Amino acid sequence: MRKILMILSLLLLSSTASAEDYTVDTRHTFPSFEVNHMGLSTQRGRFDATGGAITLDSAAKTGTVLIEIDAASVNTGLKELEKHLKGEDFFNVEKHPKIIFRSDKMEFDGDRPKALHGELTLLGVTKPVTLSISSFNCRIHPMNKKFVCGADASTTIRRSEFGMGYAIPAVSDEVKLSIQIEAFRN
Repeated sequence: MRKILMILSLLLLSSTASAEDYTVDTRHTFPSFEVNHMGLSTQRGRFDATGGAITLDSAAKTGTVLIEIDAASVNTGLKELEKHLKGEDFFNVEKHPKIIFRSDKMEFDGDRPKALHGELTLLGVTKPVTLSISSFNCRIHPMNKKFVCGADASTTIRRSEFGMGYAIPAVSDEVKLSIQIEAFRN
């Protein structure tokens, strides 16, 4: 019995030994959005304050992701629009200061993640979403010599499903979300 427990312990340790933890680099991670404005143009914005953590096990093809976005950090380049976006019609930042994406299921293509299946919480409403990963690379950072991974991930949501219905259809219900992310290995 003791041998069986020892073997099980070694198997458990070896299966988790390749998992690596990462901390989101807040200086290079900027979630952004695109929405059609009155059929005239695509309006864009981003969030300037984002944090989070990632665990990646390429060998086991598993991982977890937590991205926390400060909704009040919305940036469009136009202060008047940002004030409106922070209000009750859109992000309602006083009542819902965080936008959160959580994933505990990664889909791989070979040894690289290609999709994150998880949940997005916006305005207190949580819905399943899948982020497609179009780029994923890891290497030693040339400046600080730390191991870093970066990715570009995106999805499209219907904002009305999260309770953000202001100005639909003039401002499209469909919103493209993109996250450019870099994270340093702990």
